[in-house]
Amino acid sequence: MKEPIIIIGIGELAGVFARGFLRCGYPVYPVIRNMDLVQECQQIPSPKLVLITVQENELHSILRQLPKPWHDKIGLVQNELLPRDWQCHTIKNPTVTVVWFEKKKHLETTNILQSPSYGANAAIISQALQAVGIPAPILDNEHDLLYELVRKAVYILTVNIAGLLDNCSVGDLWNQHQALAREVATEVIQIQEFLTGKNLPREKLINGMVEGINDCPHRHCLGRSAFSRLQRILRYAEESGIETPKLLAIYRVAKLKQE
Repeated sequence: MKEPIIIIGIGELAGVFARGFLRCGYPVYPVIRNMDLVQECQQIPSPKLVLITVQENELHSILRQLPKPWHDKIGLVQNELLPRDWQCHTIKNPTVTVVWFEKKKHLETTNILQSPSYGANAAIISQALQAVGIPAPILDNEHDLLYELVRKAVYILTVNIAGLLDNCSVGDLWNQHQALAREVATEVIQIQEFLTGKNLPREKLINGMVEGINDCPHRHCLGRSAFSRLQRILRYAEESGIETPKLLAIYRVAKLKQE
């Protein structure tokens, strides 16, 4: 029997990973909200992997509670994830997967782009995802990982935020409202530069976002977390002193719709 894999947060995304791990022969142990992480760590102190699949707004709470013996076993898959999110919890080298597939209740999994991984357990995650039909390459280095993380963030933030104005398809957003998409993406990338502390390849990132759009053009822009994503990125803009006139204009319109 192979070493166990623990999954924290059992939603639709976790179900895809769990099925892949099981097909590869790994026993999977779920951790749900009412479970105590310390007690679970005492039961399974040395898992092969601890995959955290909670929503973005729950990630830091989980990482604060995570027992030390699990720190070098962590796998992360959240949207808008950046190195600062694990470094602030003194977690050094997690395995990170940039998820481009979607799984919604009662619907089959939809692949958009490949879902690459980097880290000590990248091969296990790649094998598991491929076992359920999801293309999942292994990245060569941290530089490539950062690009992939930021590319996904630029995609999800741009289409979600633009969708607050008009919930068209992502293909229509780019083909019919490209100026809007570029304005939003440019301001998003500025914030990503602040959050990463690095100068980022802006045009390459926009082109990478367009690859995601073209791969699944009929997907709707708006997601259930769109307004909270906009609020969060505007807080970062205020913290950094970066001007984001387009994001602020969208926020004013979206706030009126919320009221």
